[in-house]
Amino acid sequence: MSAQTWRVGSQCLLLLALVGSIRSEGVQSCEEVRKLFQGRLVGPVKGLPDSPRAGPDLQVCTAKKPSCCTRKMEERYQVVARQDMQQVLQTSSSTLKFLISRNAAAFQETLETLIRQAENYTSILFCNTYRNMALEAAASTQELFTDVGLYLFGADVNPEEFVNRFFDSLFPLVYNHLINPGVTDSSLEYSECVRTARRDISPFGNIPKRVLGQMGRSLLASRTFLQALNLGIEVINTTDHLHFSKECGRALLRMQYCPHCQGLALTKPCMGYCLNVMRGCLAHVAELNPHWHVYIRSLEELSDAMHGTYDIEHVLLNFHLLVNDAVMQAHRDGQKLSEQVNKICGRPVRTPTQSPRCSFDGSKEKHGMKISIRNGEETLANRRKEFINSLRLYRTFYGGLADQLCANELDAADGLPCWNGEDIVKSYTQRVVGNGIKAQSGNPEVKVKGTDPVINQIIDKLRHVIQLLQGRSPKPTKWELHMGSGGGTVEQVSGDCDDEDGCGGSGSGEVKRTLKITD
Repeated sequence: MSAQTWRVGSQCLLLLALVGSIRSEGVQSCEEVRKLFQGRLVGPVKGLPDSPRAGPDLQVCTAKKPSCCTRKMEERYQVVARQDMQQVLQTSSSTLKFLISRNAAAFQETLETLIRQAENYTSILFCNTYRNMALEAAASTQELFTDVGLYLFGADVNPEEFVNRFFDSLFPLVYNHLINPGVTDSSLEYSECVRTARRDISPFGNIPKRVLGQMGRSLLASRTFLQALNLGIEVINTTDHLHFSKECGRALLRMQYCPHCQGLALTKPCMGYCLNVMRGCLAHVAELNPHWHVYIRSLEELSDAMHGTYDIEHVLLNFHLLVNDAVMQAHRDGQKLSEQVNKICGRPVRTPTQSPRCSFDGSKEKHGMKISIRNGEETLANRRKEFINSLRLYRTFYGGLADQLCANELDAADGLPCWNGEDIVKSYTQRVVGNGIKAQSGNPEVKVKGTDPVINQIIDKLRHVIQLLQGRSPKPTKWELHMGSGGGTVEQVSGDCDDEDGCGGSGSGEVKRTLKITD
């Protein structure tokens, strides 16, 4: 026999001897119970018994032996038992809650940074390449990216409207400064006519449609991802502050504090007994488990699909390149566009006034260009991947919550003399039920009735966000983002270009376009 086995055996014998002593003689003093009660309730309480009393009018902690508890003590213990339960729930979920809330805040901050970068890139494009129209383009550029942020973070704005509004505002600038060089003394009515004509004559080809496709897909995916994370936090907050039933409250009292009444203040509940109590109290919470599992899986699927034109980082940081393509296409088709505008709006009256010049802050340019150099570990996609890998560990969190609380937080005894709700015993002999509402019909410790409307409401919200997540998980896209050590390379490979992407061309053969972001 090993030394360790001998020590464990001797401890068991000691406990059994203690059990026999307590059973035969009963507790003689309530001093330890008084100390623990006063310490737990922070301060002295009048009327605590010095020694066990016979026949107190207790409602839950009833026993044939004299008791160290009074009715008021029992009532106070019941309040404390509920508080303890909420505390252990919050402790058990704290790591999960921190994981989701920290990453939700980090993703939002990263998206805000990406929006600023994309706006800077676009402003730099106008300042460096189209200086004559830069100041006039600044307002519509700022408005576009303000709307991008509003939409991402849940506002009721329409991507189709703000993308079209940007290109509508851009066309009069391109028309006045590139197609018909020189500032024109056109009326507001004429400028509005040119702006409106953009959708009829398509000066930018299919690029606005391509931008809308990319913006729509990537923004919606990221918006849905953020909304889902916020719902995850709401689910945890809800289960952290549950209102327990009267039956549960009585069972918690019996398990945690009724031993005190018999002078057994340091005893532990039997593992099977603890499982029955916790699985009964958390029966409604366990019903979240299948939905929580699908919720995490759906988050993972959406995250995996957010690449290429579904990757907001790729879309935003390459937006200025598509704007440049749009302006160049209008410039190339200038003569045809000029004739079309003249037919629709008439000829503008010219005056040789000076165009305002760009005065873009160089520090902003430096800041914007600096952030364009991103290595693989810094990408938003990799951050999402790390988060999902950590979150995956909590897929069965709600299904195993009762077991976790008994094993970790409540320190239930397994294989040693323990409290079974009535006395110290060698082992718990009642049947141990499973998790969930259906399994509680045979629970000997807690009666579970009906459903919990709060939990049902959370389940409905989870179902809704799961539908959103699964609806936003795209099919494989034609766009791929390849990151190298010397910068980023974005490739669009299309063998079967469709109208939604607005790829243009004849639709036959393979078109490969490589855009490089260099140091």
